[in-house]
Amino acid sequence: MNIGIVNDLPLAVEAMRRAIARRPEHRVLWVATDGAQAVELCATQPPDVVLMDLIMPKFDGIEATRRIMRSERPCAILIVTSCIGANAWRVFEAMGAGALDAVDTPRLGDGSAGDTTRLLLAKIDQIGRLLDKPPRAARAAGTACGDSGPLIAIGASAGGPGALASILGGLPADFNAPIVIVQHVDRAFAEGMAQWLDGQTSLAVRVAREGDRPQPGVALLAATDDHLRITRAGTLEYTREPAATPYRPSVDVFFNSLTEHWPGRVIGVLLTGMGRDGAIGLKALRMKGYHTIAQDEATSAVYGMPKAAATLGAARAILPLGRIAGELAALARI
Repeated sequence: MNIGIVNDLPLAVEAMRRAIARRPEHRVLWVATDGAQAVELCATQPPDVVLMDLIMPKFDGIEATRRIMRSERPCAILIVTSCIGANAWRVFEAMGAGALDAVDTPRLGDGSAGDTTRLLLAKIDQIGRLLDKPPRAARAAGTACGDSGPLIAIGASAGGPGALASILGGLPADFNAPIVIVQHVDRAFAEGMAQWLDGQTSLAVRVAREGDRPQPGVALLAATDDHLRITRAGTLEYTREPAATPYRPSVDVFFNSLTEHWPGRVIGVLLTGMGRDGAIGLKALRMKGYHTIAQDEATSAVYGMPKAAATLGAARAILPLGRIAGELAALARI
């Protein structure tokens, strides 16, 4: 893959160059030392993926990500910055603007350099698989069973944190439906993201644990690199299978498990994101008679997943982000 590096620190740039040089299929296309230069280079020499720092001159990585993803030629963006734990709020804001994931900058000259290099390359490989993954065939589904109240099932990827904050923050304090969220995010960020989202809404938001049951008025966020499923017993479980999917956790896996095991109503929502994950699962939900919603193009940071859903006819309603919370509140009362 052709890779753009955006970082104003020479040592960090050299560390990334050395990491990329380990893979003959990757090459550094260009290096930008500030956000403005990155936006310009993405427009004139678009790479397959951008390795974006957060703190830089002129404007930072968050603003650069926002401008790149809103341009006519958006690129896949991986945040690569020092001490991502200390910069968690910036990471979430960048992901809300459209970045796919985040990883610590590889280091030169210490014993952990090998591990940080391998982690960076693994993230680049994961994005490469996401960009190249072909669609899978949809499974047939039967008719809906029961009507014990709706489970709100939400899938999101690039741009998802901001979209989720908007929706959860727009729900009324007495919203009484259970919510389960599958957001493409590294397990290292899941707990912090749940805490951040919890501060954006009057509802309770926490990570989903093995054996949890969806609870009214509580939003559960998938918390590991394994897939989240609903079981026949109505509890949540994590599974490594299917192992081959580039999306971890997979929205399709969760949506499809609802068609198999959830006894009541489901409202499926597919938000901004790169790729196609969730489109087939949303289609399966609609085929089973459930209400399905996809975010529209104008308000999506990355119009990939909801576009795939629209193409498949998976969404009963295609809505701007600002209308989704109101729609969920109205549907939950029916």
